[in-house]
Amino acid sequence: MPSLRDVIAVLDGLYDPRWADDWDAVGTVVGDPSAPVSSILFAVDPVQAVVDEAVELGAQLVVTHHPLFLKGTTSVAATTPKGRVVHTLISHGIGLHTCHTNADCAPRGVSESMATTLGLTDVRPLEVDLDPPMDKWVVFVPRDDADRVVAALHEAGAGSLGDYDRAQFQSPGRGSFRPLEGADPAIGSIGEVEWVDEVRVEVVADQSIREDVRSALLAAHPYEEVAYDLWPLAARPSERGSGRIGRLREPITLGAFAEHVRGCLPAHAGATRVAGDLERTIETVAVCGGSGDFLLGTADAAGADVYVTSDLRHHPVSEHLERAGACAVIDVPHWAAEWTWLPTVAAAVREELGDTVKTHVSTIGTDPWSRTLS
Repeated sequence: MPSLRDVIAVLDGLYDPRWADDWDAVGTVVGDPSAPVSSILFAVDPVQAVVDEAVELGAQLVVTHHPLFLKGTTSVAATTPKGRVVHTLISHGIGLHTCHTNADCAPRGVSESMATTLGLTDVRPLEVDLDPPMDKWVVFVPRDDADRVVAALHEAGAGSLGDYDRAQFQSPGRGSFRPLEGADPAIGSIGEVEWVDEVRVEVVADQSIREDVRSALLAAHPYEEVAYDLWPLAARPSERGSGRIGRLREPITLGAFAEHVRGCLPAHAGATRVAGDLERTIETVAVCGGSGDFLLGTADAAGADVYVTSDLRHHPVSEHLERAGACAVIDVPHWAAEWTWLPTVAAAVREELGDTVKTHVSTIGTDPWSRTLS
């Protein structure tokens, strides 16, 4: 049986906490890392009804999209709704873990799940995230010391690229130098030109560990003065990004597509709002799970025929529609759009942990709107 630590390692592999926005609060809120986990409940919101469902199911972990505490707090007293959630979780030995904006941007994340649910093909990020910037290090080392210096670079974190580590390139050559008065050469004599069989070593490393790599290099290298080059590399596009854009298998009208969207999402009491000519042909579709008005202009510029998201405000949409050729807009309930991620993450965890855990997807509607009047 996996531990909570094991399950979190799987979730962090899918949705790295480093991908979360700096204002966000992701990760484990409640739970002992060594506690065994045999049953997991996935839900959008960490509210009391979901926690009660976890108790009834006998789950040892609740994984939610929305954080319990997005802002700081000074109390978890059971006299408050959030405090009651914490007390219920702890008293029943249930952990709580949150994947929020780190799951929004990721492959198999919220927006991608929404796109898949709507039947889109050729899906890609609407606004691509860049991988962390990297450095290229080149250092010249006496041949007999090359392996030791490279090992130090690797221990400092250099040589990692995607799913690979310990990467390097070596090429042989000859280098020369002349020690001057005051030098303390590891090889050679004062005033004499010295030729040494050397190796050119090349590695890459995240810029975030630049000084760690530099310190390791200087400490391991035998020379008093170390010759090395450091080149910042251009950032590369990743598979992550905000929103998604793709195509329908067959073009349909906006009116028909709006009905399709409503039918694909879980049942809810909220409204599905449509802005645009209902007879307009829809083929290219942009989506963003959750509050997505920040991508409205991006969706339009990307050539989307319609943009589907939640929590759109009056003025941005009004101003958007004033522009000639503007894409249509469909606003759906926040909870319903993000619920589409739950079956995806549950399946991904099962793929990693197999039949060692049971996974449950909550169908409790936690959208705060209980009725739409017509």
